[in-house]
Amino acid sequence: MKTCLFGGSFDPVHAGHLTIAATAQQYCELDEVVFLPAACSPFKQGNTTFFSDQQRLHMLHLATADLPWARVSGLDLQLPPPSWSWRLAEHWHQQHPEADLYWLMGTDQWEQLHRWARYDYLCELLHFIVYHRDTPPQPRPGVRSTFICAGLHPASSSAIRQALQQHTEIPAGWLPPAVDEWMMQLNHLSTTPISPD
Repeated sequence: MKTCLFGGSFDPVHAGHLTIAATAQQYCELDEVVFLPAACSPFKQGNTTFFSDQQRLHMLHLATADLPWARVSGLDLQLPPPSWSWRLAEHWHQQHPEADLYWLMGTDQWEQLHRWARYDYLCELLHFIVYHRDTPPQPRPGVRSTFICAGLHPASSSAIRQALQQHTEIPAGWLPPAVDEWMMQLNHLSTTPISPD
């Protein structure tokens, strides 16, 4: 079993996230990609998400409902903050010791990987899949890694949040259809922009 953990805020999940996950799944022949919404990044302590934990989980379930290789886990939301990646990887390894464990990340995270808590331990547990848009990043000696080009998708969680706050249109194709429909229904219930609760 080849399992890939994909952590992030997913605030909200958008089509770019799904493109990245699908590219990794196909290229690395993964059995499953597990979407793990983060409670609180160690590098962003004090920040709060626009959508609530339950809303982010719900949107992920909507977005991945038709993807047989996708799973959603609220594990990190159940653990005390901050969101330590080694803790998630360790938990998955203990629960599924037979699985080949991967971690999906972007180039910016790869370049900061040495700053992550228990870096050496993470490298023991994980094979990293690093997505990039053009020039592949540099390998790290002794670290198992695969580099994939996921293309350039324009969707941005921060731009989507800004559009919701300003009551402006979200560009077509940025949101998975089921998530887009859910947001429209939520907005119809209120005259104010979508709020976290």
